[in-house]
Amino acid sequence: MTPADLSLLLLRLVVGLTFAAHGAQKAFGWWNGPGFAAWQQAMTRMRFRPARVWAIASIAAELLGGLLLAAGLLTPFAAALLVAQSVVIVLKAHLPNGFWNGQRGYEFPLTIGAAVVAVLGIGPGRLSVDAAIGLALATPVLWALLGLGLVAGLASYGISQLEPPAEAVTQQR
Repeated sequence: MTPADLSLLLLRLVVGLTFAAHGAQKAFGWWNGPGFAAWQQAMTRMRFRPARVWAIASIAAELLGGLLLAAGLLTPFAAALLVAQSVVIVLKAHLPNGFWNGQRGYEFPLTIGAAVVAVLGIGPGRLSVDAAIGLALATPVLWALLGLGLVAGLASYGISQLEPPAEAVTQQR
């Protein structure tokens, strides 16, 4: 076991469990989180429609992706989910507020998103489930998964920018 293996384990645990905790806040209301109903309302305010589907998708990305990253299980796929989620979080919720986290800026989500990209590029390390089962993907596949995560995040953000049909706006009032 090397210092690099321990460092990757620590990075995966901290970043993965941080994402998972944010997902649990949204899903269950744990740690002063909004819970599912309030998160679904937040998705509606952010113009994600249908809000229930987007709320479930964002919770799943954070909760499931975070737990998989922490365990080092299916790490490249977990990273793609979390990269997509990070893109949406940065662009939709934090970019308008500037960089600094103290003003609800994108400093924190950018940092943990970059950490996910680092794990994707380096690999989960020897202290991971992936290493134990022998899961290793070729570099082009890793690049493709990173690209897929970025495109999925940008597409999700773009969908939220679309104007809803007039009848949907009328029904929501």
